[in-house]
Amino acid sequence: MNERTFGDTQLGDEIPMLRKGPLTTAHLMRWSAAIENWHKIHYDETFTREHEKLPGLLVNGTLKQQFILEALTEWAGTRGWVWKVSFQFRSMNLVGEALYVWATVTGKRASERFGLVDLELGIRNDKRTESTPGNAVIALPFRNDQAVPYPFIPPEQQLSGVVSS
Repeated sequence: MNERTFGDTQLGDEIPMLRKGPLTTAHLMRWSAAIENWHKIHYDETFTREHEKLPGLLVNGTLKQQFILEALTEWAGTRGWVWKVSFQFRSMNLVGEALYVWATVTGKRASERFGLVDLELGIRNDKRTESTPGNAVIALPFRNDQAVPYPFIPPEQQLSGVVSS
């Protein structure tokens, strides 16, 4: 697990891309069973194509959400904290696709006890089609400082300005 700090992070940094797949029917079925989502568009191809008129089995939105959180949590490390994440499902991903979670540092702000890093993020497929754009805020410890406190308590005041470390 990574031990990233606020000072190690620069504007424009890219987190390591997380690749998942190609996703199979078995992946979708296992995920559907785990979360008890029995909508047929995730496992019954005949229903999906003939009844719903969709191009194929759809990757569950919650599975894509989990991929995003996995990538961000890995990047934040054991001393950081994933504070805020938002994204939109803009297009479908289908069984057979490989998905790639990416994120780029777009801002940095310092609070009294830790730094906050803004990220632009998303999920692309093999054709580089963006399906799930979003943003995140990650709390990272300062260099040579303790981990971000648990439970995480957000800064009390509004933070402003981009800082360098």
